[in-house]
Amino acid sequence: MTEIVFEHVTHRYDGGDVLVDVSVRLTERRIGIVGANGSGKSTLARLINGLVEPTEGRVTVDGLDVSRNAREVRRRVGFVFTNPDTQIVMPTVREDVAFSLRRLKLDAADASARVDRTLERFGLAELADRPAHRLSGGQKQLLALAAVLVSEPSILVTDEPTTLLDARNAALVDRHFAALDQQLVVVTHRLETVEHFDRVLVVDGGRIVADGAPAESLAAYRELIDAVEAP
Repeated sequence: MTEIVFEHVTHRYDGGDVLVDVSVRLTERRIGIVGANGSGKSTLARLINGLVEPTEGRVTVDGLDVSRNAREVRRRVGFVFTNPDTQIVMPTVREDVAFSLRRLKLDAADASARVDRTLERFGLAELADRPAHRLSGGQKQLLALAAVLVSEPSILVTDEPTTLLDARNAALVDRHFAALDQQLVVVTHRLETVEHFDRVLVVDGGRIVADGAPAESLAAYRELIDAVEAP
């Protein structure tokens, strides 16, 4: 597995600390990140591929400093956002998946074959020529996954990938996650998504307050929720 390392990372935004002195080493295959809104969990994920940079400390992916080697890191780290509409850039499903391969400079036959395999894998082959923005919410999220994974990154980071989906489509995305070969980092409020992962981090107030097996970390997270909700 790839090694993701945070070394004393602090991130400040608009004068406030979003993350505070985070140090953690991630090597497991499937890693979940949970926390309340505003806890810093999405920032933690976005630091992995340089969407945001540390104010202090550093983040490395297999020894590559994310701030100094952003282009190379982004070849290794794919990122899926909460709203797939922010990632869909081309008119049709096939074109959108193919667009992700432009920087790899594959020959036309290889690129087409890879796109076809990816569409088939995510159940999108019959929708290949459909206007991408007219897909259902679940289909759009699968398209966002396909468009990232067609370039074969070694890590997939996803930020609340099931928030806009109904239960059926959220479960479908979970099944695709389970079948991935890539190292997977998932930020989510949907605890079912991560309860069988290898490791779960709980973020609160910009710090990692629990880190371990899902049962232990999710129990700690539920205690945090209960403490906030208690009168």
